[in-house]
Amino acid sequence: MSDFSLELNEDQLQIQKWVHEFAEDVVRPAGAEWDEREETPWPIIEEAARNGLYSYDFIAQCFADPTGQLLCLVNEEMSWGDAGIALSIFGSTLAVAGIFANGTPEQMAEWIPQCYGTPDHVKLAAFGVSEPDAGSDVSSLKSRAVYDEAKDEWVLNGTKTWITNGGIANTHVLVLSVDPTLGSRGQASFIVPEGTPGISQGQKFKKMGIRASHTAEVVLQDCRVPGRCLLGGKEKLDERLARAREGKKNSVQAAMATFEASRPIVGAQAVGIARAAYEYSLDYAKERKQFGKAIIENQSIAFKLADMKMRTDAARLLVQRAAWMASSGKRFENGEGSQSKLFAGETAVWVTEQAIQILGGYGYVRDYPVERWHRDSKIYTIFEGTSEIQRLVISRAISGIHIN
Repeated sequence: MSDFSLELNEDQLQIQKWVHEFAEDVVRPAGAEWDEREETPWPIIEEAARNGLYSYDFIAQCFADPTGQLLCLVNEEMSWGDAGIALSIFGSTLAVAGIFANGTPEQMAEWIPQCYGTPDHVKLAAFGVSEPDAGSDVSSLKSRAVYDEAKDEWVLNGTKTWITNGGIANTHVLVLSVDPTLGSRGQASFIVPEGTPGISQGQKFKKMGIRASHTAEVVLQDCRVPGRCLLGGKEKLDERLARAREGKKNSVQAAMATFEASRPIVGAQAVGIARAAYEYSLDYAKERKQFGKAIIENQSIAFKLADMKMRTDAARLLVQRAAWMASSGKRFENGEGSQSKLFAGETAVWVTEQAIQILGGYGYVRDYPVERWHRDSKIYTIFEGTSEIQRLVISRAISGIHIN
């Protein structure tokens, strides 16, 4: 177990500098173009792979960081560059988190490298829980996984929606219902390998923000996967289902295990957007002159910037605490993971709105990046659990009411 420290070690500082340089030199200059194109930025993903940033080895290094800070640090820097491109590069990490949270060591060794491929043959992965009629209420999934004992195969049917890399991913990690009568306790995670018949892309969504990140439906029609594609294995699933049917409490379920692991990471992305907007506004306020003086000399602007800085730093501290707790095996007794994601997401929305106000008319046009950052920020109050769901998790945690 690592002691909590706000001071980054030498390795973390070097990686932070390396990632920031990539974000500054490659990602940020391309943000406006890929936002307009609304397409997956394959050239940038491929460059990240050649650079070593998009790779199994690098993500393994991040997950192995005993402080829990490295993956958050990397996501903040990349989202500082551009959140849509960052999600295109690190969208596969959510699938990795799903495998990491629910898979056996053998499954991790087999499938996680396949989420990235190689620099010469880049691959993507996707993680899917949400459905057209089951967004925040993940206990009501209608997609089904039925075991064919004779063939040792699982037959998957249903539609997943709002899936990052959905349909274009080489590997999909999907949460489906095995026993609908048990709600979330009757769910399990499955790997759908590349080339599996019966999986296809449905509708691709045209979004308000993070438009360089591909978001689409994933349709399953009698999609058959080998028994070994059940994360955790059938014996473990059968034991968990038996406990649930007896009314006994189980450990955190498949979807929630992934969300708990990912919330500080998602919060770090929001911090990156907020920091970008704050820094840009600060530079602008120092240079922009009105009535014979820089606008930062006006108390109304200076106080606004002070609040932007304070809230951004506070959000980062909540993210750092949650990441450290997760890596140290400490339980989120007070919804600390949800606190980090909730506060960071709402901070990003607020800070980017203030940035638009500081820039005035320039903040409202696409010639300047703050309007794009504002559009990008809004998703952080919606995906990976809405702000309302985060408040529900926190309120139930502090009141002692447990979610089954």
